[in-house]
Amino acid sequence: MPIYEYRCLDCGRKSVFITLSVKSALEPKCKNCGSLNLEKLVSRVAVSRSEESRMESLADPSKLSGLDENDPKSVARWMKKMGKEMGEDAGEDFDQSIDEAMEEAESEGDGREGSSAGGEDL
Repeated sequence: MPIYEYRCLDCGRKSVFITLSVKSALEPKCKNCGSLNLEKLVSRVAVSRSEESRMESLADPSKLSGLDENDPKSVARWMKKMGKEMGEDAGEDFDQSIDEAMEEAESEGDGREGSSAGGEDL
C-alpha cells in the first residue's frame, strides 16, 4: 500500500494519505485546513534486509576504512555507522549512548592528562 505525504502551502501542515494501490486515484486535501494547495513530499524509503544480509555487510573489510582505533571520535563515528547498518536492533538511544560514552571518555582523558602534568610540575 503506497503512502503519500503532502505539505499544505496554506497552513504548512503535513498530511499523510494511504492508498490501496499505485493506480488508485488520489485527490489530496489538507487534513488540517481542507486546502487543495498541497505539494507532494519525497518520503523516506525503508528496505527490509535479513539479519544474514546485515551481518555480511558488517563483515566487509571496506567498512573499516577510515577507522582509527586510537582515536575515540573515529571509533564513535564507526559505531554509529554500524548501528545504522544494524537498523532497529541497535535501539532508539544507540547514538545517544555512544555520545555519552564519548563525553565520559574525554572527561576521563582530560583528568588523566591533568594529574600527570601536575606530577611533572612537582
